[in-house]
Amino acid sequence: MDFSAPSRKHRRVVILGSTGSIGTQALDVIAQAPDRFSVTALAAGGGNLPLLARQAVSTRAAAIGSATGTEADLEQALAAAADDAGIHGYAPTILTGPDAVSRLAAWPDADVVLNGITGSIGLAPTLAALSAGHLLALANKESLIVGGELVRKAAAPGQLVPVDSEHSAIAQALRSGSADEVDRLVLTASGGPFRGMSRHELVTVTPAQALAHPTWAMGRVITTNSATMVNKALEVIEAHLLFDIPLDRIDVVVHPQSVVHSMVQFLDGSTIAQASPPDMRLPIALGIGWPFRVPGSTAPCDWSTASAWTFEPLDEIAFPAVRLAKAAASKGGTAMAVFNAANEEAVEAFHSGKIGFNDIVDIVAAVVEELTAGQAGLQQAPTTLDAVLDAEQRARASARLRCGLQEHPLDTYAG
Repeated sequence: MDFSAPSRKHRRVVILGSTGSIGTQALDVIAQAPDRFSVTALAAGGGNLPLLARQAVSTRAAAIGSATGTEADLEQALAAAADDAGIHGYAPTILTGPDAVSRLAAWPDADVVLNGITGSIGLAPTLAALSAGHLLALANKESLIVGGELVRKAAAPGQLVPVDSEHSAIAQALRSGSADEVDRLVLTASGGPFRGMSRHELVTVTPAQALAHPTWAMGRVITTNSATMVNKALEVIEAHLLFDIPLDRIDVVVHPQSVVHSMVQFLDGSTIAQASPPDMRLPIALGIGWPFRVPGSTAPCDWSTASAWTFEPLDEIAFPAVRLAKAAASKGGTAMAVFNAANEEAVEAFHSGKIGFNDIVDIVAAVVEELTAGQAGLQQAPTTLDAVLDAEQRARASARLRCGLQEHPLDTYAG
């Protein structure tokens, strides 16, 4: 694809993490715009093979894959799904194993790859899609954050399109001015389920409460990250990497209504905001159709009904994750890979009842401090995927020790 001369031609889409929240909503978008998109391949990192098979049968994907299931498992699930749908003769290419998702990310008969996998395990597929020359609609923020310059160097200009609602909003707002006219980026945060609570009050919150997000329906890791504000911290780093804006010119403001998705403040004092009801189908549609909009992606704001939007400063005492992530990112090298890996382990420990809510970010901070204090070469800029994975492994081991978990690392695939 020629990224310098985008076309409205029909696009063949690979969906990574098709059984997760982003993947299922992407399939809704594609089904509503058959003149614009079709599915060419589907990949699921988790174990929901029946759903993957139903998706494959309904879209007639040319290839499907699973990181955890066997070929026999997939064949059985496909046969059942095809029989239920009354379909005969459908036989897609089946890929399984740890490299199945990356192989599908580089699938040759594709124009766009949507990476909707959760966790840093999405880094290898991100690099595979970029290397194959596909437009990459990136919902897997962790791969950019932990991969850093590896991902940026692999991406051609215009090849990497954000799908997170905040970064999609910024990309849209940036169309209003040139890069040298930008003063600040302002990311909005809903505040999650614990908005307004003090650090002391957060001591006793439960995993069930952390998963009760007031606005968005997301997976366990992302929902917990939203509650701790780690998700917003990662989004700040993502914005820095995507848009080349220094960290000290990226702010976070709490906006409980989640209608203004983010803003760009320009040097003349003008602020451009992107607003729409909270529905991920809009940034997904824009991501796979970039730079063109897809009509009817979601309902617009209803201006005939009275409403109010409020904005509050972030409480960095109760929620220090944004400040800590900025400090980690300023260290360079693999510091953010350490930050993200430690967080994934701490989230698992919290849901296992091993640690408290406040301990999640405290453990992340301790692991980053431990592993970026000059030991083990972690401050050096990573030049390979192996260097990033090595830093992650060390971070996971340290975090698990602090959490009282077993030493083996987690498989964080989702979707």
